[in-house]
Amino acid sequence: MIGMDDRNNVAAMRLTPKIAEQRIRKLAAISDNVIWSTHAREQMLKREIFDVDGFRILREGYVDEQPQKTDREGEWKCKITLKLRGSRTAGVVVIILQNAKLFVKTVEWEDQL
Repeated sequence: MIGMDDRNNVAAMRLTPKIAEQRIRKLAAISDNVIWSTHAREQMLKREIFDVDGFRILREGYVDEQPQKTDREGEWKCKITLKLRGSRTAGVVVIILQNAKLFVKTVEWEDQL
């Protein structure tokens, strides 16, 4: 009926990998938009992935898998990857926050030796 609020017919928005990639790259262009978790910093030290590598992945990498919604409205988690150091590929698991910031959860080598 006209005027009725029927939310059952509303389609949920899906963030595509390409749009997530574009948002991450744009936000990461300004270093202050990136928040590194303690866990991410620990893993970077352990795996010898440096800050410059992490920023390069965020600014130039690719999102290949479908981003996942988090428990917080409007926030998305995904992994962005980039080939570094010859044939090794590194990935950054990042949450795109509502406040136009990125929260880095972890950093890892994709080809775990």
